[in-house]
Amino acid sequence: MRVGVIVAMVLAAGAGSAVAQQKQVIRMPGSLEGLPFSTAVRVDDVLFLSGQIGVQPGSRELVPGGIAEETRQTMENIKAVLEYAGSSMDRIVKCTVFLADMADYALMNTVYASFFPTDPPARSALGTTGLALGAAVEIECLALVGDAK
Repeated sequence: MRVGVIVAMVLAAGAGSAVAQQKQVIRMPGSLEGLPFSTAVRVDDVLFLSGQIGVQPGSRELVPGGIAEETRQTMENIKAVLEYAGSSMDRIVKCTVFLADMADYALMNTVYASFFPTDPPARSALGTTGLALGAAVEIECLALVGDAK
């Protein structure tokens, strides 16, 4: 699927077309109680993951150890969401990385790269003035799901 097709699907979904009828909200059990967003949303063969941070599964506690450990846990959390939704890390097409401190870029990048030893997805990275729960890093992704085309 080409990026232009993905963009067209997103625009069509926002315009209230038939694509919007194929929207599936995904909520992993035990992960978002009381929070006003979904774990992910699937539209046709595209999975839009909400931003993930380095919390221990089933909790709202950040893993200790700083940016490297938070990045590792964030990526493991992304992997778990993808698997729950019927996708995988090799189906990610785009990630956006938010850093509380751009000085952490190199350490984050080293851990991030270890999850994509070949064919890494497109990516953007930017600094923020703060993230949920005081996290050092948050990563959101777009992935394909369903039959490979």
